[in-house]
Amino acid sequence: MSRVVITGMGMYSPLGSSAGECMENLKALRNRVEVMEMLGEYSGMLSHVAAPVKSELPSYPRKKTRTMGRVGILATAATEKAIADAGLTDSPLLSDGSTGIAYGSSGGSFNAMTDCAGFVTDRNVTSLNATTYVSMMPHTVAVNLAIFFGIHGRIIATSTACTSGSQGIGYAYECIRSGAHRIMVAGGAEELSPFTVGVFDAMFVASQCNDSPELTPKPFDRKRDGIVVGEGAGTLILEDYEHAVARGAKIYGEIVGFATNCDAAHITNPSSEYMEKCMRTALSNAGLKPEDIGYVNAHGTGTSSGDIAESTATYRVFGKNVPVSTLKSYMGHTLGAAGALEAEMTLLMQRQGWFAPNLNLTEPDPLCGDLDYITGTGRTLSAEYAMSNNFAFGGVNTSLIFRLMK
Repeated sequence: MSRVVITGMGMYSPLGSSAGECMENLKALRNRVEVMEMLGEYSGMLSHVAAPVKSELPSYPRKKTRTMGRVGILATAATEKAIADAGLTDSPLLSDGSTGIAYGSSGGSFNAMTDCAGFVTDRNVTSLNATTYVSMMPHTVAVNLAIFFGIHGRIIATSTACTSGSQGIGYAYECIRSGAHRIMVAGGAEELSPFTVGVFDAMFVASQCNDSPELTPKPFDRKRDGIVVGEGAGTLILEDYEHAVARGAKIYGEIVGFATNCDAAHITNPSSEYMEKCMRTALSNAGLKPEDIGYVNAHGTGTSSGDIAESTATYRVFGKNVPVSTLKSYMGHTLGAAGALEAEMTLLMQRQGWFAPNLNLTEPDPLCGDLDYITGTGRTLSAEYAMSNNFAFGGVNTSLIFRLMK
């Protein structure tokens, strides 16, 4: 089995579009949630808060972006950064079959779905155009990346809601580990739209903290009131270790463990039991014990049932021995991008030896697991191994383990 390392990273997130900017905002404890006036225009919408990407996106030729939607452009911009970061711009390795793609989103461009809605409600085909479907299809991001960058290897499109990005990374890891590819472009993306907020609002799990957006979300806090939707894209370049060393690539870290499973129980209510099994399987895959993990990046959405299920599962695995925080308290839930952005930021925190605290956690819910929640101004510590967890509708669970390489 090949060792798998990360040789490039690129991101567009509510916290910024570079590693330096994201870490600066994390260290400044900046919450990026804001009130969005467009959400107030929808009748009955109770949640008016969200976390958009404020960074300016590159301008690409219309011919290259007409099939993408905003989610595809976010993914392309993040991937362009990652490829450059890995020293692979214009490299024949992208097009000679050495490189594949494992990339996801919740379901393509939601703005393109508006065209479909017009077709159904107006019964008029002129609501559609030649690119409507290809902009919204579940594998739109993965194939648009392949076309844009000329990548001819395998395509793995992950569309598993909140685990789309982490499954993309995990499946890319398995491809390289098995020898199927030497390089994989991996990650996830999501665009913000009223629809994504409305879905959670209709379920009564969206935050209604409209008067003080900086105080939401509140993962694991007794007074938490739900999810805040964000957007973004995170791309990691995964590579066979020996191949990376041979070409002189810089290495951010190593992926040493991955697991994914399904609760197979309920479409929205999570199973703490199978969250725990996923974490334990990832540890087994990495050949590690719970005490080897120095930090856990939690999914931590800020919902009542999700936070309780996750934190109690985490407690059964680690007890109160491992520091835990969630980055959603800074940038909301970026859905299909969450697993990728959180993986990148976990690696960045490992490399700096500083880990972000949970924002807005002032009174841990006694129903949640009694974990070592990082609070205050963060924590300085050395963590050779860190775990990043994500959990999605449908009972899809993922756990990734990263090793810091010095």
